[in-house]
Amino acid sequence: MSSKRIPKNESETKLERVVRVWLNNKGANYENGWRGAYKDLAYGGCRSGLVGKLIYYADTVRFFKRHRKDIIALLNEMLDSTGHEGPKALFGDKWDDEDPLADEQFNQNLLAWFGFEEAARNVALANGYED
Repeated sequence: MSSKRIPKNESETKLERVVRVWLNNKGANYENGWRGAYKDLAYGGCRSGLVGKLIYYADTVRFFKRHRKDIIALLNEMLDSTGHEGPKALFGDKWDDEDPLADEQFNQNLLAWFGFEEAARNVALANGYED
């Protein structure tokens, strides 16, 4: 397996597929391929603007709605593994308490970024990335 590209995984979720494709495409701009793209994402997160399709609310809300099931599954896994009681405990003051079900764009944006970053972490770790 080339370390510059991540191969398709038959058991990946739709969200993981989107992230894998992004990592491979973005990785073409890095000497060490997808690993370089992931390292930049892990450092700056989606809020840095690195993921061009996740900058504006219209795009992040659409992304969240399209991948809601996978993002909520990742959120539940994170909550279970950390022992946090809910999103507020995980995201702190970034979470809008007045929107506990993420019906509004602010929390949907936050969850879109979380989902993309967490899926990227899972894809990277599954493909031999070491922190």
